[in-house]
Amino acid sequence: MNIDYSREFQAIVDVYKRVGGDANSLIDRHFGSLVINGDKVLGKNEIKGLHIRHRKIKNGVSVKIFVDEGTKIEFPVHLCFGMLPKEGIQVIRSEFFIGNDAEVNFLSHCMFPNAVHIEHIMDSKVHIGENAHMSYVEEHFHSQSGGTWVYPKLSGEIGKSGRLFEEFKLVRGRVGTLKIDYEIGQGERSVCELLTKVYARKDDRVEMREALFLNGEYAAGTAKTRVVLSDRSSGEVLGEVAGNAPYTRGHVDCQEIIQGNEAVAVSIPKISVKDPLAKVTHEAAIGRIDKKELETLMSRGLTEDEAVDVVVKGILR
Repeated sequence: MNIDYSREFQAIVDVYKRVGGDANSLIDRHFGSLVINGDKVLGKNEIKGLHIRHRKIKNGVSVKIFVDEGTKIEFPVHLCFGMLPKEGIQVIRSEFFIGNDAEVNFLSHCMFPNAVHIEHIMDSKVHIGENAHMSYVEEHFHSQSGGTWVYPKLSGEIGKSGRLFEEFKLVRGRVGTLKIDYEIGQGERSVCELLTKVYARKDDRVEMREALFLNGEYAAGTAKTRVVLSDRSSGEVLGEVAGNAPYTRGHVDCQEIIQGNEAVAVSIPKISVKDPLAKVTHEAAIGRIDKKELETLMSRGLTEDEAVDVVVKGILR
């Protein structure tokens, strides 16, 4: 275990606790963990079967994480990436190597509590071996300024019978500008689920591309998105699934909710097949919060704003 018990580390831990993270997981030697503030690694803990390599790069950190073949990590690996200053750029270039028959779950918190003008660039690659399983749940916490620019990029390959679950959630604080670009290639009998939940307010901007290429027989994948847009915010979602091999199954599921008269939502499902035995479907919906649902909640004593908040939390839970 390598931890810098500085004021900077303690400040990150305090924010981590405020956003619902388990601070003990960042200092307990039983948990794999990595803590980065800006371009500095403040804490790292490797456990049996888990190896973390890192080096400093311009404005950030390059990270490579390895899970040994056949290793099943019992507890979630906690990743804490953030910036405490009001201004700056953070670049995280991460690469994950999950060995054959390995299993690992990552919990990632990206925190920018004081942001006035922060750019966060996350460029990730995943390599998931045969019969390996990886889940990656990423939750963002932003300030209320709207001065956060976030650019998550994900690419990679899933081996035969491998599984990937990826969840991105940004519902607390202002989004600012969010541009997601995910592209995953899938091998034989692999499974992938991409799940994204975003709540945009004021003049926030959201752009997403989530693409799955089902390249191996019997591969299955789903790209699911839930976006709530209020005030003058805008959202554009491109969900793409390609069935390139026999017996592949894919689905695009996009739901955007508009609250207010000035928000703009665009949904673009893109599906294709290159084999007659493949099947790919899509479902896209854009609409407003149901008026009767709001009236029911308001009849129980909630204000309109409180009722909207309850409905939104239900959509994004």
